[in-house]
Amino acid sequence: MSRGQMYECAVEEGIEWEVHRKGTPGKLTFSVIKDEVLNFHEGAAVRFEYDGHKIFYGFVFTKKRTNNRIITVTCYDQLRYFKNKDTYVYANKTATQVLQMIAKDFRLKTGTVDNTKHVMPSRVEDDQELFTIMDNALAETTLHTKSLFVLYDDFGALNLREARTLKTDLLIDAESGESFEYTTSIDENTYNKIKLIREDKKKGKREIYIAQDGSKINEWGVLQLTEKLGEKDNGKAKADGMLKLYNRKSRKLHIKNVFGNPIVRGGSQVAVQLYVGDLSVANFMMVETVKHIFKESDHRMDLKLIGGDFIA
Repeated sequence: MSRGQMYECAVEEGIEWEVHRKGTPGKLTFSVIKDEVLNFHEGAAVRFEYDGHKIFYGFVFTKKRTNNRIITVTCYDQLRYFKNKDTYVYANKTATQVLQMIAKDFRLKTGTVDNTKHVMPSRVEDDQELFTIMDNALAETTLHTKSLFVLYDDFGALNLREARTLKTDLLIDAESGESFEYTTSIDENTYNKIKLIREDKKKGKREIYIAQDGSKINEWGVLQLTEKLGEKDNGKAKADGMLKLYNRKSRKLHIKNVFGNPIVRGGSQVAVQLYVGDLSVANFMMVETVKHIFKESDHRMDLKLIGGDFIA
């Protein structure tokens, strides 16, 4: 819909919908044929439904024209506005309440929002992207509750759901896609030593809390994560929790041209049963990124999966 006018467009085959688990808005790209009637502008609302499923509701951000009357359109969902920067100082709020605060300030619509329960004593976010502000709140929540939450836009409404509610019955096996790439690594977000520092400028003191795994240090060398502690943070508990979360190698699986399923989005969990060369993967993995490609009679998707420990 653009300036009060609604259009059903002649769209070329190959509509793409890309969704990430965190930090990136959902994106819809397609090409339309310009005719005498079609007249739309940046900011126009776009709805996309496929085979009875409500796939995407968002807004036009970019139009690219060529001399053959084709307009390539890029749209984003509400999470695009989480690239805005702002400063927040808040106390005694859950991640749920932080999301509700942001949604109210930026006039965003919310849908199903789970109660994340963990109350953060105080936090200062100075000139940060809203994505970063939410990610910090959710990371703190995961650290204390061991529950992972996913923020996503569902056809025009921001949802915040515990990851286990996004588990699907989809099975990925040797027949599912045309090719796969499996990677294990200690190069990204793997740490076997956590060092947390709290500065007390009034007293001129510095408190240091360390949690480490000697056997993994012998195996991998020292992989250290250093962070500052908030005034009311429990240093030992936080260090121990972070070590438990990060003291493991990451696993990533990239599969191309899988038969499409419209319920799969960033944060979904799918069952994987696959022999990947030196071992068999047989567990649930989480969708880090999915790109859906919709054609008139064919729907495929490229999947980037992480897990089963879900660190990415």
